[in-house]
Amino acid sequence: MTDDTILFFAGKPGAADLYEVFERRVLAEIGDVRIRVHKTQISFSNRHGFAFVSLLPVRPKARRPDPYITVSFGLRHRVDSPRIDAVSEPYPERWTHHVLIAALSEIDDELMAWVKEAAVFSNLK
Repeated sequence: MTDDTILFFAGKPGAADLYEVFERRVLAEIGDVRIRVHKTQISFSNRHGFAFVSLLPVRPKARRPDPYITVSFGLRHRVDSPRIDAVSEPYPERWTHHVLIAALSEIDDELMAWVKEAAVFSNLK
C-alpha cells in the first residue's frame, strides 16, 4: 500500500486489511489498472473508473459492522443480489452498485466477477 492509502485508512486498520486483499485481487486478476487515492474514495481505472473503495455507510449504523469497506462498481445492467446494499441508475444503462465488505471471505469470486465485468464495461466507453 502507498503512503496515501495508509493515510486514507488512518485509524481504521481493519478496513485497511480488507482493502489490501481487494487491491491485491484486482491487480492480479485485471490487467492495466491505475489506482488513485482521493479524499473520499480510492479509484481503480483503466480508460475510466470501474471500481471504487470508500467508507460510504450504505447500511444503517445498527447493521454496519466494524471494520468495513464499501466497494462500488458500474455495470450496464442492474444486479439483483442480497449482497448488493444499494443500486442506482445515474444514467440510462449505467447502474452503480455498492457492496459493503466486512470479512475477507466476502472478497470472493462473485464480487470479483462483478468488478471484472465493470472493468470491461468501463473500457468500452
